[in-house]
Amino acid sequence: MSETTPRILITNDDGFEADGLRALREALSPLGEVIVVAPTIEKSASGHSLTLTRPLRFVEIEPNFYKLDDGTPTDCVFLALNKLFPDDPPDLIVSGINRGGNMGEDITYSGTAAAAMEGVLQGIPSLAVSQVYRHHCEGLEELGYRLAKKSVHDLARKILFEGFPLPERKFLNVNIPPIHPEECAGIRVTHAGHRVYGNNAQLHINPRGQEYYWIGLPNLDWHPRSHPAGELSDFEAIREGYVSVTPVQLDMTSYEEIERLKGWI
Repeated sequence: MSETTPRILITNDDGFEADGLRALREALSPLGEVIVVAPTIEKSASGHSLTLTRPLRFVEIEPNFYKLDDGTPTDCVFLALNKLFPDDPPDLIVSGINRGGNMGEDITYSGTAAAAMEGVLQGIPSLAVSQVYRHHCEGLEELGYRLAKKSVHDLARKILFEGFPLPERKFLNVNIPPIHPEECAGIRVTHAGHRVYGNNAQLHINPRGQEYYWIGLPNLDWHPRSHPAGELSDFEAIREGYVSVTPVQLDMTSYEEIERLKGWI
């Protein structure tokens, strides 16, 4: 950590005007200097994508607050480290607070998780934070981000003053249950569950008679499965009213299949 005031880089995938980004900034400001670099427009489900086919531009909104013109969350982290932290990296990167959960295999789609991925690729402790809501963000205005703000503040404080608990190329994926703070059962360390996926795409016709599609929003369902160590999945923890904290590694090798694959080859 820096010898002086800790510096925290934050971003999200809902755009620079997102309420969750504002809530994250408020939650972390008491811990140090917060620098915001966020996409100009929503980049949900952008995954770990970099923009390679067009130039990108920083637009300063106010001191320590930038939007990256049409950039992805990964662009935001990658270029922020180049422009704003060329010689002295931030002490922590936090992505969020996302509007909606990022559990199970949704981690691979998530722009929120991708920003944390980029952070640990660059050797910086990182976490992604998502607020789970009921069907289609039901209860968003009622619940707000109170539990998420408290949770991310406490986790960030622990990281900054006690150290990051994971080795290199691993980050924390945090999901907040859709409940009030006083209803929270605590924090559970979890594994990523198995999401139930459909193929919901809605066909429409525009005024010129041309077909177009909207990709729909899937329900938050999952496949129950046991885990050798007995941990809850992220889905189960959220259902039971816990904040879910999942350690995620970027090495996606299926090691248990290596010997089987050698035999098959």
